[in-house]
Amino acid sequence: MAAKRENPLAWRDAPALAHPDGLLRCPWAGYDSLYVAYHDEEWGRPERCSRALYEKLILDGFQAGLSWISILRRREGFRAAFEGFDPHSIVRFDAARVETLMQNQAIIRNRAKITGAVASARAWIEIEERVGFSNYLWDFVDGVPIVNRPRTTAGVPTESEISRRLAKDLKARGFAFCGPTIVYAFMQAVGMVDDHLAECHRCAE
Repeated sequence: MAAKRENPLAWRDAPALAHPDGLLRCPWAGYDSLYVAYHDEEWGRPERCSRALYEKLILDGFQAGLSWISILRRREGFRAAFEGFDPHSIVRFDAARVETLMQNQAIIRNRAKITGAVASARAWIEIEERVGFSNYLWDFVDGVPIVNRPRTTAGVPTESEISRRLAKDLKARGFAFCGPTIVYAFMQAVGMVDDHLAECHRCAE
């Protein structure tokens, strides 16, 4: 049954989870192979590419109200629909393109989130041209990941003072779907915050 638990709340007070390969992992990935690969290869690893950071922020916005695995299973569909998450292309999406995306079953068809991605592309370009989007984000943590080592998922917060400050600043600059909880999940995913549990095998790396 554990492998089917995709709701993060199901792991709200769980220790590292033992896997058949003998490794302990953060429990939220369960045993789903796609989720496990994401946990091992991406989550918590510092990302410094501005375009990749934009992609992850947008996908985290699309996740709002859903499980992350539902986004992972559609990620290639999203990449095709949003032209590789190139902000310079997305900023040109007009009403007709939005309507086309609303018919695309390979993505989450939410009009507000689609138009929010376009607005966020415009904001991304302004920051990228001025200081670089990666530099802008990483300055919030002084360029160095914040490393936490909770023993169970109960010790992992859903937001922080920094995520609240960053969310407020992103929204002021024109980004959409970037509340403190979404931003904290984003920070975890791109390695600005490392919340792997203390016994997770990733900590040894």
